[in-house]
Amino acid sequence: MDEIGSAFRLTDVDIAAPVAQEVLVEVKASGLCHSDLTASSLGGWPVPAILGHEISGVVAGVGPNVTRFAAGDHVVASLQSHCNDCEACLRDDINMCTNPGFVARAEGEEPRLSLDGEPVTAVANLGGFAEQVLLHENNLVRIDRPIPHEVASILGCGVLAGAGAVLNAAEVPEGATVAVFGCGGLGLAAIQAALLVGASRIIAVDIADDKLEYAKRFGATDVVNSAAQDPAAAIKELTDGGADYVFDFVGRPEATKQAYESVGRAGELGVIGINKPGATLQIDIGPEFIWNQVRIRPIFNGSTNFVRDVPRFVELYNEGRFKLDELVSRTISLEEVNDAYAEMTKHIGRTVVTFP
Repeated sequence: MDEIGSAFRLTDVDIAAPVAQEVLVEVKASGLCHSDLTASSLGGWPVPAILGHEISGVVAGVGPNVTRFAAGDHVVASLQSHCNDCEACLRDDINMCTNPGFVARAEGEEPRLSLDGEPVTAVANLGGFAEQVLLHENNLVRIDRPIPHEVASILGCGVLAGAGAVLNAAEVPEGATVAVFGCGGLGLAAIQAALLVGASRIIAVDIADDKLEYAKRFGATDVVNSAAQDPAAAIKELTDGGADYVFDFVGRPEATKQAYESVGRAGELGVIGINKPGATLQIDIGPEFIWNQVRIRPIFNGSTNFVRDVPRFVELYNEGRFKLDELVSRTISLEEVNDAYAEMTKHIGRTVVTFP
């Protein structure tokens, strides 16, 4: 990206040799996440920049201080930059690392990426829409039993953010009722996670009938088209008063409000979808608000630890207990990224860039 909000263009950039704890990765697959589209319009980092944060690939080289990776390793990258040394990291909560800038090169050092002698930003310290990435080893996890790269790539964000919201953040118990607003890649992963823990009812909510039908393949017991009916009323009828856990993957205030109104007494709303800056949630906080005791929990990246959880999902996939192949709806070339983002809402599941 040359300017905030501009389309992506394909060009060659210079990439430095790995130093210290850096790893050079040959990218084999890079997933398209809606948050990259949001980030491309909002900015907050220097341009030119390379986006893309769902990466699977093979290690091509390592810096002299790398201890966990070697050439030939199959790896998945994550935007969970962390230092491994702060209080949050030491309690296994790398989502809340207080020094995520630890993974970047120091100011004044040669940039990892450059174009015509000027630095290029790798957004989230990754920059995955590229044939190679150079990143800190703390942004990587090795897959000891390799799986197809196109499905491995979505483990770095989509699966962790969706399934992690159910398993890690909410810790949904067996027998609970669950509603999922938004049946894209993250929502489908959440539905599978609810099935995995033994939820008694899993209600999928979307405005597209084809996505709702697809959600049934991942474990949804009921579907609600929120464009055709009031989802809160439908969920309350299906669950005798409201779902125990509701997850909002949509990222629009009106959907978040509907999701909140779908929660039963003493239940929980998990908000994962990213709204635009300045968006507000307006809810009634009269006596019923106190009486119902509904919790609202913002959830970033599934409250996960990718170093622990990516291998966990690889194992579940290899055991046939978690669908990944079906989450990837199509693969494209790097040249097709702009068109793919323009058509994102038309496709079910994840679109993934693949490389030879």
